[in-house]
Amino acid sequence: MEANPKFRLLPMPTHSLLLLVVWLLLNNSLALGHLLLGAFLAIGIPLLVAPLQLAQPSGKKPLVAIRQVLLVMGDIIKANLEVALLVIGPLSRMQPGFVAVPLSIERELPITLLASTISLTPGTVSCELSEDRRFLYVHVLNLVDEQELVATIKQRYEAPLKEIFGC
Repeated sequence: MEANPKFRLLPMPTHSLLLLVVWLLLNNSLALGHLLLGAFLAIGIPLLVAPLQLAQPSGKKPLVAIRQVLLVMGDIIKANLEVALLVIGPLSRMQPGFVAVPLSIERELPITLLASTISLTPGTVSCELSEDRRFLYVHVLNLVDEQELVATIKQRYEAPLKEIFGC
């Protein structure tokens, strides 16, 4: 009987090590019982969840990713200031609304990163992904121009993700 090449005792060694360390830290003990139970959990849990893993695209352009992280951080700071000024002012200035952003990316990881980026930026929240995965619905605290917002999301956030993941 030939061994299955996909089966490994430690399918996620980093996760296993992290599980063991966290278990020992939570119990604040290096007793033999805690070491054995921690090792059992550190081996067993990754073995149980390994079949649930989905293959994800890897980043192909790390410099673009770094540039994107810095851009998002700047956008978060800028949006914090804009939302603070908006909230301090009269509520009648706010024009909340929902926008359907058409997606040109299809993989789970880039869509998740796009939705997370939008939600991290104050004043916008990703609400739902359409069943056909062609639209991301976004709630905006102050919707002035829907087309401009969609264009900004696609240009500033989606396009770099497409470049990073080669979508």
